[in-house]
Amino acid sequence: MTDYQEVQDYLFGLKAKGVKYGIDRMRGLAQALGHPERELPLIHLAGTNGKGSTAAMLDSILRLAGYRVGLYTSPHLVRLGERVQVDRVELTESEIVDYTRELKPMAEKLGAVAESDHPSFFEFMTAMAFLQFHRQACQVGVVEVGLGGELDATNIVQPAITAITSIGFDHCEILGHTHAEIASAKAGIIKPGVPVVMGRLPAEAEAVVRQKARRVDAPLVSVRERFGEALAGYPVTAMEGDCQRWNAGTAQLIIETLGWGIPASVIRTGLARAHWPARWQHLRWQDREVILDASHNPDGAVELAQNLARLRAELQGPMTVVVGALGLSRAGPLIETVAKFADQIFLVMPAQARACSHADLRSLLPATYSGQVHDRTVSQLFEAQGLLALTRPGDTVVVTGSIYLAGEVLAALTPEHPKSETHLQDF
Repeated sequence: MTDYQEVQDYLFGLKAKGVKYGIDRMRGLAQALGHPERELPLIHLAGTNGKGSTAAMLDSILRLAGYRVGLYTSPHLVRLGERVQVDRVELTESEIVDYTRELKPMAEKLGAVAESDHPSFFEFMTAMAFLQFHRQACQVGVVEVGLGGELDATNIVQPAITAITSIGFDHCEILGHTHAEIASAKAGIIKPGVPVVMGRLPAEAEAVVRQKARRVDAPLVSVRERFGEALAGYPVTAMEGDCQRWNAGTAQLIIETLGWGIPASVIRTGLARAHWPARWQHLRWQDREVILDASHNPDGAVELAQNLARLRAELQGPMTVVVGALGLSRAGPLIETVAKFADQIFLVMPAQARACSHADLRSLLPATYSGQVHDRTVSQLFEAQGLLALTRPGDTVVVTGSIYLAGEVLAALTPEHPKSETHLQDF
């Protein structure tokens, strides 16, 4: 394979076979590659919300401290290469082609006996990240769990430190329906003797994490114990929202616990410079302010309500909200929150098989909502008669819900209009 489109088709074929949980396949693939993940210290992050933002803050601090940093996150917003970055430079199309050609025969050999042993799409991307970090001579890697923790492909690593940013209700059909069950899955990244940083968790979840840490003699430090309960006690970051202050506390505590001697001034400046797309991200489009937000689950809806309330207090004019979600359990709290603040709502289906239909989203609107409601696609929103016809110059538009919707909108708003690789987004 020499063509990027051909490689995308191959990777999509892997993705279409479904998600595979468990780490045995990833162990086999890493062994075939010579275990590149063992060549540098890694920071391993799990959590329902906040993983990506915390990873971005860590990346910012560590680069400012002089480290060459590898960053592995998922899913991507627009381009597949966003998942694997070195000093915030994305994996290029040619690198993805080369890595896929390198990995394909190894994967076929592993899957020769049983198809279930063939590495998945996510495992391919994880292998690319480990190889890129090693070959680009990274001095530290920040690795975000894809889903859960214990059975996630990234859990083959032996990290320098682990962290659990938050515990909330998401992917309940896989991880469990209580905070304790979800925390148990995510606490699976805790390793014997490896320090673990615990974010602000519900009491039930915190008890599970503490128990797991004690069982494997992993030193545990708590964000609450370090910074307290009041928001004012938490470090400041350039990223907006109360939750980002909590994430900043987690990032700072990780750096402190590593004990690498990074000065407090570097931590402060790194947090002040941190950025991560689609987390209350402000953009200008056609004389309108567009805010991209990926509040895609019930806990995210709580933070969304705080941000929308603050925005409403600042606005002189109307607020338009574009919303789409994957799954009714996610969509319900989001639609309820949006309806409290929006003057008009655009219901949009992200280009994903699990996306809620327009009818599903409409059914969740409170009977008391009196604003205008429109059904649209992303392409319809940003054509000549889309948002321009129903908003005015100076208006504010908030795009919220699914991270995949945010990616489609970001692609539409990018000046060069890159083709959004949505078919490779999910997981």
